[in-house]
This record gives sequence, C-alpha cells and structure tokens, in this order.
Amino acid sequence: MPYFVETFDKPGHQDLRQRTRARHLDFLERNKHLLLACGAKLDDDGETATGGVYLLDVETRSEAAEFIERDPFSEVELFEQVRISRWRKAYLDGRSFL
Repeated sequence: MPYFVETFDKPGHQDLRQRTRARHLDFLERNKHLLLACGAKLDDDGETATGGVYLLDVETRSEAAEFIERDPFSEVELFEQVRISRWRKAYLDGRSFL
C-alpha cells in the first residue's frame, strides 16, 4: 500500500533549500520508480516553498522512512517535521482505483 509523506521546512531555511535543490532533484530522478507524485508545498505567494509532499509506491513504513532519510533535504536537516501515513489510492490522474 502506498505511503503519503509530508515534510515541513524549518522556518527561515529557504537559502538551505535553494542550495540543496539540485541534489534533491537528482535524488528524485534516480528514485522516480518509487514516486506516484511529489512536489513542494508553497506559501500563498506561490513561490516560497515550505515543505513537500511525496506519494511513495513502497510496501512498508520503514521503506518510506528510509526514502525520506536519504533525500538530500533530510541530510542537510532542512525539515522541522516529517509525517508518514499509509495512503489508499482512490483516484489518481482522474482515474478511479475503487
């Protein structure tokens, strides 16, 4: 069953996010086979990232935790908090899985 991972950046760490972004995107590209979807959460300005959302196609919570721990954003301690939840895929890209 897929997992939903939500990350919350530490306040005032936009510079760290920007400096690490290229490594983060390379990591995502290398692991795209595990990604159902992912992307940054943005402030209302539509530009300032405050964290991220990952929908991972993994079987266990430990696999989801390992994935996020290997993310360069985790390695540089960008995240103030990480939440991991099991996720039931009902609709994705307009397609029903019910």
